[in-house]
Amino acid sequence: MLGYILRRLLNTLFLVFIAASTGYLIASVALFPRGNYEAALEPPPKEAIDAVLNRSNVNDEVPLVERYVTWVGQVVQGDFGIDLEGNVVNEEFARRISVSMRLLLVGSILGATLGVLIGVVSAVRQYRLFDRGFSLASYFLLSTPVFLLAILLKFGGIKFNDWVGTTVFYTQGEYSAGFEGTDWEFFVNRLQHLILPTLSIALGSIAFYSRYQRNSMLDVLSSDHLRTARAKGLTKRQSLFRHGLRVAISPMATFFAYGFGLLMAGAVFTETIYGRFGMGQWFVTAVAKNDINS
Repeated sequence: MLGYILRRLLNTLFLVFIAASTGYLIASVALFPRGNYEAALEPPPKEAIDAVLNRSNVNDEVPLVERYVTWVGQVVQGDFGIDLEGNVVNEEFARRISVSMRLLLVGSILGATLGVLIGVVSAVRQYRLFDRGFSLASYFLLSTPVFLLAILLKFGGIKFNDWVGTTVFYTQGEYSAGFEGTDWEFFVNRLQHLILPTLSIALGSIAFYSRYQRNSMLDVLSSDHLRTARAKGLTKRQSLFRHGLRVAISPMATFFAYGFGLLMAGAVFTETIYGRFGMGQWFVTAVAKNDINS
């Protein structure tokens, strides 16, 4: 068992290394940080540009293989380098990842929990009003891009605030700048900033999980072992929760990891639209600034 766990761990680390290396190489080929300085109205001397690029190990005049080897050596030591502005990437990463995880963890837990619950109820009440209503809603959510859903929710939140005459939903940042109050008031303020972006990424997950859970539950409801449980005297509810639900949820474990990856991709749009300075917004900024290390 221990050997199996170690093999899986090593395999995961290898895949992470391959993914990180691929990302670095693509960024090194696609981005052109030298252009940031050469395109200025008064470009600095070439020597000054080279000094800045060498400091960040992104000088395009240095062979890519050499830059990659240097980058790998730094990453192995836990050093992700320096960005073009001279900031330590590790420090910025630590700050940004905490912002994203607060959003993604709440969104993933909410999406998985409600998605599984709705999927189970839809399967049990197949073709009834509840099932048809949520099936229609899930198809709509799955066909709506994350960025469009985020914009619609943001617009709806603003209109709702105007309608009630007070700010219930905040649409920019993590908390109100200069906010002063008790710990509870500060918590509520952050929660008001979190509601709309969380819904933006959770609604798609709810639709995704509910469809798979519904299909999985329908397979279980027609299985022999559930009929056997009913034949032994268990009620429909008892057989469903003691035997059916456990079997139906097991295949969903694979989709939970896959779904979290989709949330990470959706965070790129959500964080940008709602002005949250997390990993997604950092990625967009890095591409715009030709910042390879970021």
